[in-house]
Amino acid sequence: MSKISVVVVDDSALVRGLLTEIINQQPDMACIGAAADPLVAREMIRNLNPDVITLDVEMPRMDGLDFLSRLMRLRPMPVVMVSTLTERGAEVTMRALELGAVDFVAKPKIGVADGLRQLAEDITDKVRTAARAHVRRLPPAAAAPAAGAPAAAGGAAAAGVRQAPPVAALGRLSTEKIIFIGASTGGTEATKEVLMNLPHDAPAVVITQHMPAGFTKSYAARLDGLCRIRVQEAKDGDRVLPGHAYIAPGGLHLSVERSGANYIARVRDGDPVNRHKPSVEVLFESAARVVGPNALGVMLTGMGADGARAMKAMRDAGSWNIAQDEASCVVFGMPREAIAHGAAHEVLPLQRIAPALIERLKSTVGASINRV
Repeated sequence: MSKISVVVVDDSALVRGLLTEIINQQPDMACIGAAADPLVAREMIRNLNPDVITLDVEMPRMDGLDFLSRLMRLRPMPVVMVSTLTERGAEVTMRALELGAVDFVAKPKIGVADGLRQLAEDITDKVRTAARAHVRRLPPAAAAPAAGAPAAAGGAAAAGVRQAPPVAALGRLSTEKIIFIGASTGGTEATKEVLMNLPHDAPAVVITQHMPAGFTKSYAARLDGLCRIRVQEAKDGDRVLPGHAYIAPGGLHLSVERSGANYIARVRDGDPVNRHKPSVEVLFESAARVVGPNALGVMLTGMGADGARAMKAMRDAGSWNIAQDEASCVVFGMPREAIAHGAAHEVLPLQRIAPALIERLKSTVGASINRV
């Protein structure tokens, strides 16, 4: 079996050397080139045809986002972004994922050498995942924002307009139910697709997306500017309300509990579950235990099996569950495992998931009651 070939693109000689060392220490991958800027990288890609690229954002001669946009339009291939743990870095990373990057690595602002070495397993896991990802060509319209300038957090909302496709209101249908979403690699864009197609009065949506601390607040802000429902990073004790979506903070677990007649969000630290924090398993387990037949579960694209067992527990407790199909997944890992566990009632392409949720809600109005 041939090794995964990687080209590293970073303006820091230190980072290029560290990433090259980390990659070459793996028996199944090899760094075949390292470029200090995108223009050099362009020639390397043309001549070496790597399986995966790691790409820094802020570089000389051409901004990383501009390079990524051109690459995904003209020669789409798996890209893992190397992002700095700053507010600016988080916003740029969200834009990179919109442009087609498979995943990202968050490098520390200080102690870069030690920090990257500690992240070696995470980095190489993401390179392996990227090498197997389904990468799609970026349509020209998706590259419209100016190079290097991420869309403002709040996007459409900043202009006073909450943009979304027209969808029918659900009214009281939303008060009985909660939608639970689990996602990992490729999930930021998949979750956006689902949320943008929900009406303003949809049931509450509670989301665990595998993402490190420092990035989920920016991600929630971007979604809040694009969707009819309000989107926010979950805080411990938040009342879970219709027309709102709550995203697990990076580095913390999210679950749902009862408080009298209300559902509330529980945000807690703790050990990783299935190697993840936040973990889909933790969220879906609470859905099965607390919400039962009033839950609708959605498993989106992602590597691994996090949440599969708990999603089966949700189904056993009476929830209605959907798994994303292989053709529309960036990585068909978590949905495949959920299907294998018998957790999914339906397996659907991404664009059909939100309409299916709405139809399910309409078909079951009055059929379930809040569990106390």
